[in-house]
Amino acid sequence: MSMLIDTNIALYLFGGDARIAEILDGQVVYVSFITELELLGYPNITADEEKVIMDFLDNCVVMDPNSQIKEASVKFRRRYGLKLPDCIIAATAYYLGIPLISADKDFMRMKEIDFVAYERS
Repeated sequence: MSMLIDTNIALYLFGGDARIAEILDGQVVYVSFITELELLGYPNITADEEKVIMDFLDNCVVMDPNSQIKEASVKFRRRYGLKLPDCIIAATAYYLGIPLISADKDFMRMKEIDFVAYERS
């Protein structure tokens, strides 16, 4: 199985969320380039934190934009009015045909994607 994770899911994982680790165990984990940039661009990131992120990303499939993702991003932005980074992440899941897991409930409105809503316990 494969799953695209939103940035918040990666942050929960880094924070030690065992439930996320269990959900992702055995999955091929995809991340959008947006998540990659958000994680690495975090203000005041330490060298140790950057290494953890880089090691994590090395074990994921990082998806760069292509024409189909761009097209779907524009469609989702116009239809749902979500922030552009969220539209790109959703469009990536749509393009790949795999579930998107996120704690961001804004994705629930999107009928075109298989959305897995995550709530921290």
